[in-house]
Amino acid sequence: MLKVSGVSKSYATPRGDLPILDAVSLTLQRGESAAIMGPSGSGKSTLLYILGALDPPSSGSVTLEGADPYALNERDQAAFRNRHIGFVFQDHSLLPQCSVLENVLAPTLVATDGARDAGSDEKRAREVLGQVGLSARLDHRPGELSGGEKQRAAIARALIRNPTLLLCDEPTGNLDASIADSVADLLIDLHTTHNTILVVVTHSQALAARFPARYRMVDRALVTA
Repeated sequence: MLKVSGVSKSYATPRGDLPILDAVSLTLQRGESAAIMGPSGSGKSTLLYILGALDPPSSGSVTLEGADPYALNERDQAAFRNRHIGFVFQDHSLLPQCSVLENVLAPTLVATDGARDAGSDEKRAREVLGQVGLSARLDHRPGELSGGEKQRAAIARALIRNPTLLLCDEPTGNLDASIADSVADLLIDLHTTHNTILVVVTHSQALAARFPARYRMVDRALVTA
């Protein structure tokens, strides 16, 4: 379960604290999904980074499966992210010098929880790449892929360690409409198959409409859309 309780966030500026989020609360169980909408600068990406244990809240709490990642030291927090959270960003963030297979395997190479096994990791990577339709592209580098294929590879990388929580920041923002639809189909199907908690931040009304739970950032608060 993902539980967000009264999370607020502000940043210090020369003119004083700049509030971004105000008392945001949200609860999602495994297998549930939600879309978060809002204009640029509304705080939705900040909330996503807080959920992903990348940026601590100023107040309030975030727990995932009962664990508070912000109570951990820096090293253990990084291990927690690696094991329990998958990220998909708008620009895919693939390593250009690595093949598709190597990119997907990257999270397993830095695992520190004792779960590494090169043979089973590669088998898992090939399986997930098959699920996203990239079995024929394993040895290609990102520069040889289309935009949709790059995002499919990014989704496979996010799922390689079977995370509890899958976070997507504008995952279809750089794609044309037909490819965006296919990537959305894939995300929703794989979220169900892998029984993850899925949270997507998006400007796209069409993408948000496909989620059973929809929220909007309004005046630094999270409200039902």
